[in-house]
Amino acid sequence: MPVRRPIRRHIYGTPGRVGIVAIDRPERRNALNLQVKQEIVDRIESFARDDDVPVIVLTGEGGYFVAGTDIAEMAKMGPTDHVLLQTDRVFHVVRQCPKPVIAAVEGYALGGGCELALACDMIVAADDVQFGQPEIRVGVMPGAGGTQRLLRAMGRYKTLLCV
Repeated sequence: MPVRRPIRRHIYGTPGRVGIVAIDRPERRNALNLQVKQEIVDRIESFARDDDVPVIVLTGEGGYFVAGTDIAEMAKMGPTDHVLLQTDRVFHVVRQCPKPVIAAVEGYALGGGCELALACDMIVAADDVQFGQPEIRVGVMPGAGGTQRLLRAMGRYKTLLCV
């Protein structure tokens, strides 16, 4: 049986094609695990090298963007594992992409999903989006600068609603 790839790579429209990176892990509400993070990195870097793609859209399938980091996978890791496995590389690649990266967000953008959206150059959000950093309620600090970026993007009062 072939391995299911949780990231779909699409290119829509010509001329001025738009590179679409769609996260599709419905059984985990598009939670970020190591495989998904690596595939996002691969797709973003591929589109960044493609001269025919001037803009990249990062989105989620199934009615939600990303419900967070895959806690089941993260629970098996220690602090050193996170460093060695470069679990935050996806955020750096998105932020440093030479082309505009737009987050098309609906449903949940929580934890790592919120940080992934905040790493993009622009966020286009549906009316029902829930942004948040719920991991702080269990004593886990957002690892990709989410606390600072959320505050800068939304302001103090809206950020307080996301906690």
